[in-house]
Amino acid sequence: MCKDTWEIVLGQLDEKMGVEVLEQSAERVVARMPVEGNRQSLGLLHGGAMVCLAEAVGSWAAVIHASASGKVAVGVDINATHHRSATEGFVTATATAIKLGRTLTSHEVVLVDEAGRRLCTARITNALVER
Repeated sequence: MCKDTWEIVLGQLDEKMGVEVLEQSAERVVARMPVEGNRQSLGLLHGGAMVCLAEAVGSWAAVIHASASGKVAVGVDINATHHRSATEGFVTATATAIKLGRTLTSHEVVLVDEAGRRLCTARITNALVER
């Protein structure tokens, strides 16, 4: 087993979206993103931006878990339900482990606005593969 675990490094899209990592472990990753710059034409937070953030935090948690055994994680499924949107402020995404296995991980991701209202619920599954 590899003792060094992977630390989150933002990708180009994460940087463009203004993502900021607040907490990181295989069991839980928390990040936030501004609504400003991530709106659709009606002035609402873009649903695709919410799914991108959900995939990022879920994948980061999976990669942290995979790195402990010298593997990497690749996404195989994501689904999301949008409950409401936001027009300002920040959105916080929390990925919580459902299953941390040898070959697959599943995380539930909940996105909330600054008032704590649930905006989106997503579930992401990643396959763990050799580097």
